[in-house]
Order: sequence, then structure tokens, then C-alpha cells
Amino acid sequence: MFKSPIGRLRLLALAEGISLLLLVGVAVPLKHFYGNPALVRALGPVHGLLFLLFVLNTLRVGVEYRWRFATTTWKVLLACLVPFGTFYVDYKILAPLQKQMR
Repeated sequence: MFKSPIGRLRLLALAEGISLLLLVGVAVPLKHFYGNPALVRALGPVHGLLFLLFVLNTLRVGVEYRWRFATTTWKVLLACLVPFGTFYVDYKILAPLQKQMR
């Protein structure tokens, strides 16, 4: 998985998706319902960094593999804005693309 750009993008998608779910599903409720913002302070920057890395790598891989923006790249980019989106795009787009490249 680490050897190809798509494999590395898939790993970033997994990490970004998990960080978003932890932030929205655990850290934000702890902050708002229990008044404990510590986890938001810790996870927020981590998620932000993973988000930026995912977006930049999506654009880089899209250019490298000559993805059409209208058919592939925008779907992958949109996925990082929706909870569970990166898992879906990994299953539907990235995993099949990686199998094609083998």
C-alpha cells in the first residue's frame, strides 16, 4: 500500500476519516455536553493537518494519473467533507483504481 501514490492516498483517506469521526463523534460532544474542550484542542489540529494532506495528495495524484476533475477528482475531494465519505470513496474509487494499476 505504501509503494504507490494511490496506496498512500488511501492511507491518508483512512486516517483523515478516522480523525473526522473522532472529532465529530467524540471530541465535540465532550466539549459541548460536558464542558471538556481538551480533546477538541488535541484532535482539531491533527485533523486539520490530515485534511490538508489529503486534499494536496488528492490533487497531486489526480494530476499524476490524469484523472478528469469532473468525473473523479471532485468526488475524492468532496469525500473529506462528509463523515464516512473517505471510507466510501476508498471502497468505490481508490481501491479499484489501485487494483487496475497492479
